[in-house]
Amino acid sequence: MDKKEIEETPIWTLYEKGRNYHRLTGIYVDTDKNYRMYNGNQWGEAKLGDVEPVQKNFIKPIVKYKVGVVHDNHYGIVYSSRNFENKEFRPQGEKICEMLNLKASRIWEKDKMDFKGRRITKDAAINDEGIMYVNYDKENQMPLNEILKKVDVYYGNENDDDIQAQPYILTRKRVPVSIAKEIAEKEGLAKDKLDMIVGDNDNFEESGEAAKDELDNMVTIITKMYKSKGTVHFSMATKWVVIKEDKDSGLTYYPLSHMNWEEKEGSARGEGEVRYLTSNQIEVNRTEVRRVLTVKYQAYPQKIVNIDKIVNPSALNQVGGNIKVKGGQSVDDVSKIISTLPPAQMSPDVKQLQEDLIQVTRDLAGAGDIATGQVNPESASGRAILAVQQASQSPMTEQKETYKNFIEDLAKIWLDMFIVYSDEGMKLEEEVEDPKTGQKVIQIVNIPQSALRELQAAVKVDITPKGAFDKYAQEMSVENMFQAGLFNAQRLPELKTYVKLLDDDSVMPKVKLEDAVKTIEEEQRRIAMIEAEAQIMQQRAQQFLNEDLSAQAEQVLNAERTIAENVSNNEVKEAPIEE
Repeated sequence: MDKKEIEETPIWTLYEKGRNYHRLTGIYVDTDKNYRMYNGNQWGEAKLGDVEPVQKNFIKPIVKYKVGVVHDNHYGIVYSSRNFENKEFRPQGEKICEMLNLKASRIWEKDKMDFKGRRITKDAAINDEGIMYVNYDKENQMPLNEILKKVDVYYGNENDDDIQAQPYILTRKRVPVSIAKEIAEKEGLAKDKLDMIVGDNDNFEESGEAAKDELDNMVTIITKMYKSKGTVHFSMATKWVVIKEDKDSGLTYYPLSHMNWEEKEGSARGEGEVRYLTSNQIEVNRTEVRRVLTVKYQAYPQKIVNIDKIVNPSALNQVGGNIKVKGGQSVDDVSKIISTLPPAQMSPDVKQLQEDLIQVTRDLAGAGDIATGQVNPESASGRAILAVQQASQSPMTEQKETYKNFIEDLAKIWLDMFIVYSDEGMKLEEEVEDPKTGQKVIQIVNIPQSALRELQAAVKVDITPKGAFDKYAQEMSVENMFQAGLFNAQRLPELKTYVKLLDDDSVMPKVKLEDAVKTIEEEQRRIAMIEAEAQIMQQRAQQFLNEDLSAQAEQVLNAERTIAENVSNNEVKEAPIEE
């Protein structure tokens, strides 16, 4: 093996460049500190002697509240065709988009995207940025969504928060050596180079204290992505060996979507919630320890004893114990032997300062009592509580929009993968109506790749509120609509106009109301068909009655022959096959 073969791979050299930048900007240290402050390990390695590290963690409730506000809505992916030029294709395109919407809904449920989305938002709130990486299962035609940590992603341009504009992106992953060799074998790596995949202790910059203690023999794998002529190229390597050579994937989007909690000028990483709460949190904890020390040493009466005058000193600490004194001291002189210091009074300013620090910090962070909805529901209506909450949550609009954009980016990546990896067509579920029963049934349809490309699809995210008081307001509003008769078929035009005027993020369940409109329209069509058939039958019966007896007899005879033939055919079909 010559010197060239044991040199660091170019991908690893690029990774070292990104890692040095992370060290310079303190990303690794900040990450551990931010999660430690959130989780409650706020004293770290501080030496406090015999004092317990007491604390009042207000960071976690603030973060949980704000993450909850973002996820008080249900987000649904909606694809729509933008191919307006080809009018003949348009009906087919709309049908394909309906099937894609159904598939997106299935993926969202199967891959637990509500849970993963909350994790992404939580990572962003705690540590500035939440990142999702998308793999693709070609066999099942399913995108697989994996949460990455901020410290495991390295951008080519750390000053631009637009992922798709990055010159290149590196992702870092720690895997067991055996798994790394399996990946390399699938990529066709020569056997002699497999031995160059060896374990390392490159785990000092993993996210979280627990991640730095590894059980298995692990190795770091770096994946590089970059764009050339509009498509994404992939390669993969460890420190000493290239596992996967550069390959054009055909994708037009990097398979990464991220959410920055709040934009930070000149940074691709954004700004989180925890960093600037930390100083106040530390001061609150210090004040709490000072109060504990004061109570411990001064808030209780203390004995002062002339121990030389006491025969049995151990009795001083016994309840009801008999204390024996030396030298025949009289009872009047006992006060000269044993006395008590009264407890010192602590200034109320200390407690007030601590409470003010907590309350003001929460209020300035937009997570005070009013914002968190601490209103007695028995003394206020659901709409009143909802109005108070919505008014106080208006500063969170930016985070809601950021999460919505994150989902839109994710949906574009999914669609990109659907198109690129469907060489033999894509199997989609289609809802059709059974002509016999009128019930909705699912059938599998194979959509060719050319049709998916011709869609020129765009992505929109539907938002439906799902908070407790949102649901209450919805139920009351829908009940009022029922009482007003808006769901009667005669008032269908009014209902359609009302639904059309609703905003996409309205408290009213717009999507459900649209479904209700469709249901009423389908029921009206079915009733119209039944009435039309009944009218035709009535006309035929009237025509039959108006004819002479011989014509009536001939019609009856023909009907009997038809019935007899049908019965005979059914008996032949159901007869067992004789061997």
